[in-house]
Amino acid sequence: MSSKRGKPADNHSRSDRARPQLPASSSPPGGASLFSEPFLEQFLQYLTLERRLAANTILAYRADLVFFLDFLRPSRLAHLSEIEISHIRAYLAHCHAQGISNRSNARRISSLRAFFKFLLAEKLIDTDPCAVLDLPKPGHPLPKVLTIPEVNLLLAPPANDNSLALRNNAMLHLLYATGMRVSELVNLPIAGVNIMGGYVRVFGKGSKERLIPFGEAAREYLKVYTRDARPRILKKRTSDLLFVTGHGKAMTRLRFWQIIQQTARVAGITKKISPHTLRHSFATHLLEHGADLRSVQMMLGHADIATTQIYTHVDSNRLKSAHQKFHPRG
Repeated sequence: MSSKRGKPADNHSRSDRARPQLPASSSPPGGASLFSEPFLEQFLQYLTLERRLAANTILAYRADLVFFLDFLRPSRLAHLSEIEISHIRAYLAHCHAQGISNRSNARRISSLRAFFKFLLAEKLIDTDPCAVLDLPKPGHPLPKVLTIPEVNLLLAPPANDNSLALRNNAMLHLLYATGMRVSELVNLPIAGVNIMGGYVRVFGKGSKERLIPFGEAAREYLKVYTRDARPRILKKRTSDLLFVTGHGKAMTRLRFWQIIQQTARVAGITKKISPHTLRHSFATHLLEHGADLRSVQMMLGHADIATTQIYTHVDSNRLKSAHQKFHPRG
């Protein structure tokens, strides 16, 4: 880390801080050195400590800002205050020319807006160049969901009862039963599941705690896994995690994605599915069978109920399709 990096003294006001400079164009490619600059470190710390965003979200902000600042290198700007709306529009045009979708651009603009609002609040800039910027309309593609017959195929008992097959089946059952995020599933501590009580305690985005119930089917598969399969996988090792690998560690999200793809293929499901497909299916099937939106929001861990409302659009589409198919004048 550069020795030039300095932290403002505690007795200095925000307005007394030296205005940080953008990295020079001679900086190494890839932007690795950008985040050794104080203003960027401060922003990431703000996201972590004050906004309490998830680690993956912070990594996305970091990647977006690296991409943006790398684009600005040829402009040889000396200070953050020299960034204008014209630079941002040129950057978005560059993204569009690369085939980046409006949805991805909208996320990048959100990163920039958060960044410049932070700089403005810290008095590191005098005006926010994003203030007059319109977000591109990203659209709201409806999530892909499985039908209930497809879920039954996916969750069918494994062809053999080896330990890993029992673990994988228990993971799929619990994911569909609770609608957890895959990161929450693979990192679920064994102390976080009450098999007899039928609920899990999950710490989601921003370390927010929520309790999610699960039913009899998931309970039975978890009993078999924890009683028989888990000890065989661990051998003589110990682990605080519920679902473990042969090394006694947490499974990666990528590995679980591969498992769900393989299970779907063996079951004869032709749709492209991911762990998130089961989360979408969980929410959609609950609403289709009469669950209220607020309850589904709490189980999913959505901060805003507007995020959960997309599943009502899925149900509305299903009803519209049924009307067109069966109504005499549909």
